[in-house]
Amino acid sequence: MVVVDGDGLVSHWSTGARRLFGHSRDEAVGQPASDLMPVAGALARNEQGVAHGTYDADGELGPGLHLRGLYPTSGRAKVSGPGPGGLDVLWWAYPLVGPGPGRHLFLAADAARFRADSGTPYDQETHANRDAHRDADAHRDADGNRDADVDREGGARGDVLRVSPGFALHTEFPDSDALARRLPDILPNMGPAESGRIIAQVLELGYPVLEFSHQERVPVTPDWGVPRRAQGRAGAGGPRSGTAPTDTVPGRLRRTAAPRPQLDLEYAEVRERLEFLNEVSGRIGSSLDLATTIREVTSAAVPRFTDFAGTHLRAAVLAGEGFPDGPPDVTTVWHRVWVEHNDEPGRWDDTVPVGEAIAFPEHTPFFQCMVTGEPVLIPRIGEEMGNRISGEFEKRDLRPLINHRSMLLVPLKARDVVLGFMVLMRRPDREPFDDMDRTTGAELAARAGLVLDNARMYTHQENVAETLQDSMLPRVGPRMAGCDIATRYLPGARLGRVGGDWFDAVKLPGSRTALVVGDVMGHGLKSAAMMGQLRTAVRTMATMEMPPAQLLRNLDDVAQRLGETYLATCLYAVYDPIRSELQIANAGHIPPVLVRAEDGGADVLDLPTGAPIGVGGVAFETATVRVRQGDRLVLCTDGLVEVRGADIGDGLAALCASAAHPAASMDDACDAIIRALNTRDGRKDDVALLMARLNGIPGADVAEFQLELDPREVARARRLVRGQLSAWGLPGAAESAELMVSELVTNAMNHARSHRVGLRLVRTDALLCEVLDDEPAPAALLDAGAEDEFGRGLRVVSSLAREWGSSSSARGKTVWFEQALTRTPTRIGGPRTG
Repeated sequence: MVVVDGDGLVSHWSTGARRLFGHSRDEAVGQPASDLMPVAGALARNEQGVAHGTYDADGELGPGLHLRGLYPTSGRAKVSGPGPGGLDVLWWAYPLVGPGPGRHLFLAADAARFRADSGTPYDQETHANRDAHRDADAHRDADGNRDADVDREGGARGDVLRVSPGFALHTEFPDSDALARRLPDILPNMGPAESGRIIAQVLELGYPVLEFSHQERVPVTPDWGVPRRAQGRAGAGGPRSGTAPTDTVPGRLRRTAAPRPQLDLEYAEVRERLEFLNEVSGRIGSSLDLATTIREVTSAAVPRFTDFAGTHLRAAVLAGEGFPDGPPDVTTVWHRVWVEHNDEPGRWDDTVPVGEAIAFPEHTPFFQCMVTGEPVLIPRIGEEMGNRISGEFEKRDLRPLINHRSMLLVPLKARDVVLGFMVLMRRPDREPFDDMDRTTGAELAARAGLVLDNARMYTHQENVAETLQDSMLPRVGPRMAGCDIATRYLPGARLGRVGGDWFDAVKLPGSRTALVVGDVMGHGLKSAAMMGQLRTAVRTMATMEMPPAQLLRNLDDVAQRLGETYLATCLYAVYDPIRSELQIANAGHIPPVLVRAEDGGADVLDLPTGAPIGVGGVAFETATVRVRQGDRLVLCTDGLVEVRGADIGDGLAALCASAAHPAASMDDACDAIIRALNTRDGRKDDVALLMARLNGIPGADVAEFQLELDPREVARARRLVRGQLSAWGLPGAAESAELMVSELVTNAMNHARSHRVGLRLVRTDALLCEVLDDEPAPAALLDAGAEDEFGRGLRVVSSLAREWGSSSSARGKTVWFEQALTRTPTRIGGPRTG
């Protein structure tokens, strides 16, 4: 173990280093590390204009050496020694960050101890491999070098166990914690704070390991920033991975001819690129969430590949609107969705803020990248270029951020369409991007583009599914006549997010409200489509004032005529707030829960349970339940109470317990039920929940009158309305109400068959007026001409009323309207009949 300072001089030399390299601590400390160890591949000149890892004309590394990059490196090399063939060394190098003189940590080991023919525990390979080792020794030339057709690790290519140094994640080991505790044993004698700092960095950068392979690796990505060696005279290049130079002077390096000069890529650097891309591929795509994917893609490149990374996406991609149409242009809006850098905090925030929407000017490298779909490389942005780029952006000075930096722009594409692009930049004190980096960046962007497109498609499909589901679920208002309503819907499937559960609340004549909950068996779009048809059928038949049992019977016929093989359960209840009663019919659905306001108790209602909708030929029954003011009715689908492997009775008991819990509001009560029952992991079924607080309508807020079939009764109806509204303290609503009632009563007089017309006024948060006659034909708006004497009555009602409607049954029809009240009514009583 050796520690090297920022100038490349040894600051600590362990006992193991003395035994391995033969230099004492006094001889080594303060000397250049490259003079004592074969670690030149990890060192580079720190002089302006000299590339890292290159050699001068004499093949020697000059002064001012430092560790290459911000990531660890490793290699294998040889030095001359007393034994035959010299010393074969495996080494690992770590950069250190923090106080103190130590800037680089080197670990070294004798490769001879790991040879298969040395009698060590690794001597487990076949005899053919051991023969290959011996055959390889026979191919050495007079200088001790092997022939080009022999594997440089000591045997025939592809026929011998290769040993090379590498790095592995600390967590890849079965007993990683115990392994970490052994690290202080090899570190120099130092305080616990500095020792802990170095250990943390070693664990973060990768644990030193040995890699064994029976095959020759073939690089698939270019050299990681190491320049190609000149192919001049023999020995003009530096050391190759696996065949380090030997020297005639003990402990000093000298150049030797590379046995295979056509392979001019250093193995360790190629592997570093492969490891980087492999790690990035493993880190990105862990989620189908678009925002998470963007953060993963951007953060993966910093600081290992770049110092700054910013990701821009087209607005259509970010909004989940589907695949973008056509190539981008100057009008295309891009969103800067994430920025990652290792500069000082806040340096980029004001000039290039995350979340900004921007259209890039035409004469900029950004525009070139997004239009051509090809990477754009600028090795170094000079003053002139930086001024020109910055000048294309109004009210934005980019020069302090981009000048003297190296820039690489890579497109994020899918199916040959540019979805976005990444801006990568390196600081001036770091090696600039080159052609090899452009290839690596393009490969990174290609992998990121595929992951990004998957996330985009999932987001688009999720948006479509949510839009479909929202369009099929009704918009139930929080208040109906005599009751307050709260609803919840939770999709069960993570993918698709559509199902067959539904709820509804329908306003009926007589201030009544129909409460519905249903569940089409199955999941997905077909179930959702079936649900939409059944819900529409229920709403249509509810306005026809069908009794609950008859409605379910007709719904069963509708389901069979649809031609689908789906089954559905349905619970249909009609609440009459004036009579304080519920009429309920059940088609195979779980029963509702009634929470009594009197004592706070909750009970499952015992109702006749019919067969599911779609079975056919089954009779349904209507049950009548008396309720009191303040009671709450809870209807839900089985996804809320059913747990696989458990009795549904336990789920209903839990529903009763949670529904009976006091809550400040109806919404809070629904949330409490969801929290209490929706706790299991992996829920796949949908949940529909409808809760209604049955407030009732006191008799003092209802006035009913009977009118004779006499034209003079129209005037009497106006007087009755004015008098009742005055008694209720609503004189301001009388004028409009009189006019509308007059029109409706006149129409009823013209169409009624019997001798009576009914008039009812109901006071809630609005004024409800209903006119009843025995003609079943529904009232309809007519297109009255300029000379027509009739046909304008309902148009007057439509203009003045907040809401109006007409419903028909076998007994006749009811035409009603609602009128908004300008102030809270004063309850002073009034007649109920007249």
